[in-house]
Amino acid sequence: MATIPFNDLRTQYLAHQQEFNAAALRVLDSGWYILGKETAAFEAEFATYLGAAGCAGVNSGTDAIHLALRALGVGPGDEVITVAHTAVATVAAIRMAGATPVLVDIDPVTYTMSPAALEEAINPMTRAVIPVHLYGHPADLAAIEAVVRPRGIWLIEDCAQAHGASIDGRKVGTFGDLACFSFYPTKNLGALGDGGAVTGMDPDLIGKVRLLREYGWSAKARYVSQVEGVNSRLDELQAALLRVKLKHLDTDNDLRRELAAYYGALLPEQVVKPTERLHCRHVYHLYVVRVPERDRVRAALEAEGVGTAIHYPVPIHRQPAYEDNRAITTHRLTQTELAANEIVSLPLYPGLTEAGVKTVAAALERALAA
Repeated sequence: MATIPFNDLRTQYLAHQQEFNAAALRVLDSGWYILGKETAAFEAEFATYLGAAGCAGVNSGTDAIHLALRALGVGPGDEVITVAHTAVATVAAIRMAGATPVLVDIDPVTYTMSPAALEEAINPMTRAVIPVHLYGHPADLAAIEAVVRPRGIWLIEDCAQAHGASIDGRKVGTFGDLACFSFYPTKNLGALGDGGAVTGMDPDLIGKVRLLREYGWSAKARYVSQVEGVNSRLDELQAALLRVKLKHLDTDNDLRRELAAYYGALLPEQVVKPTERLHCRHVYHLYVVRVPERDRVRAALEAEGVGTAIHYPVPIHRQPAYEDNRAITTHRLTQTELAANEIVSLPLYPGLTEAGVKTVAAALERALAA
């Protein structure tokens, strides 16, 4: 029986082993391990890749959102609108900034923020909106911007799953007032540990994030806090490894798209497959489908050696930590709750082969027929 794991990070390491090892040894030999040349180089290279004005490396995607909110002056007494169908980190970061998350429903096709639901939720306390580019597919930023820009509401992109995704050829991470990336190892651009970054088109805002990430110290006055900051720094080792991965990101994303297209050609009709909005480039961080009897199907796939996951099984407004009205829902999240009961993520990653996709598709067809 063939075994297809849900993900295989070791295969991705082995594909560029010599480059990774050389980068790690370069850092070890340098004697400088925090906020040095590697971090500065990665920040410049990633900003150039995106077409952004600047990039500030931090220690996680969660901190990226937290510090972006603080850089924009969002805090206690403010409301921030996002979705419940996302990793909990999005909402956790809003709470870390002292603001109140307001959760709205999603588009049933792309699983990203519904612009109509967003518009209904806005009120005088709304200071920021955080659309999530989920699974590698960009949110409908044109429609979202049309809602928030006339009202003077900050727009922060959650790009944690969308490294290299684009709209009309323009990469996500360059549309919002600020944008936030995670470099968790499973991401399309993943470190070999934790990491994150804030990007944007305004150098002054990136400068504020740089102050906040290291206790409020400036380059001219180290050990003197200009503002109340935190300790959230992308370390040199992770920056060096990310520089290696960045060189291969477009190739890896192309492979993800090829594997996704192969899934699309093989999967049976009763599977609801992912779609790509016009003018968008989906980078398939995850390949998420909807199937009837999801839990039974997953068990059948597991019995055949096929790994799966659910992103995400419990919407944030249904989780114990956020059921006490700290995360406000203004309307029923109908599409969010329907999706949570039906979605399943299939294996898709660099290192997976077309033969592997064929094996997964065949196992899924058997599971549905059982």
